[in-house]
Amino acid sequence: MTVDAPVTPKPALATPLVSMRNVNKHFGPLHVLQDINLSVSAGEVVAVIGPSGSGKSTLCRTINRLETIDSGSIEVDGRALPTEGRALASLRAEVGMVFQSFNLFAHKSILDNITMAPVHVSKTKKKAAESEARELLSKVGIADKADRHPAQLSGGQQQRAAIARALAMKPKVMLFDEPTSALDPEMVNEVLEVMGSLAEQGMTMVVVTHEMGFARKVANRVIFMDAGQIVEEAHPEAFFAAPKTERARAFLSSVLNH
Repeated sequence: MTVDAPVTPKPALATPLVSMRNVNKHFGPLHVLQDINLSVSAGEVVAVIGPSGSGKSTLCRTINRLETIDSGSIEVDGRALPTEGRALASLRAEVGMVFQSFNLFAHKSILDNITMAPVHVSKTKKKAAESEARELLSKVGIADKADRHPAQLSGGQQQRAAIARALAMKPKVMLFDEPTSALDPEMVNEVLEVMGSLAEQGMTMVVVTHEMGFARKVANRVIFMDAGQIVEEAHPEAFFAAPKTERARAFLSSVLNH
C-alpha cells in the first residue's frame, strides 16, 4: 500500500464508534476546544488538519482522556469515558494512541515494548503475547527488529514499532497525533504506508496530520480546525478541490504552495 493509491471509502455505520458532543476545554484563559461535535463511524478514517495551535492534538487526546474536558460528553462504542481506575485502563486498551515522539521504553527490547501491555493489562500469556507481537512486527515491516532496542532503530522504524505496540491491545479505534512530524522526510512515507494499510483493513482511525497527501488519499473525511473550532468538514476530494471557508482556503494555499 502506498499513499498514492486512494483507499476505497467504507460505508458509515449508524452508531458512531466515537461521539463527541458540545465538548469544551480550557487551558487557563485559553479556550482550546469550543463546542466540538464530532462522530466517527466504525471503519472510518478521519483526518484532522489545521494550523498549529488550532486544538487538533487536544481533540485527539481527549478521546482517551489523556486530556480531561470541562464540559460536554465523549463516548467510545456507546460508553461515556470513565474518569479513573480500572474502567479508564480498560478504555485505553480499546483506544490505541500513537504520538509524535515514539514513547518506547529505551531500556527494553522492541518485543518487550509490545508485549508489556498485553501481559500486564490484558493478562495474556507471555508466549502468546510474543507470538502476536512478532506477527504485528511483520505486519509493520520490521520483523527482524524484535530483539533490538529503540536506539538501534531509525525514527521511522521506531514509529512503526509504536504502531505495533498500540495494535497489540486489539483496539477498536486508533488515534494518531502527528505521527510523522518528528521524522526525517525520507522516513515519513514508510509510516504513512503502514497507516494506509491499516485503513484498507478497516481500522477506525482519527489522524491529526500535516500530511495533506495522506489526508486526501486515505481519509474518508477531513476535519479542518482553527482557533479551537471545527470550521469545516467534508470528503477529502471536495475539501481539497473547493474548501467552503476563506480560512480553509488560506490554510491550503499556504501548505500546498510550500
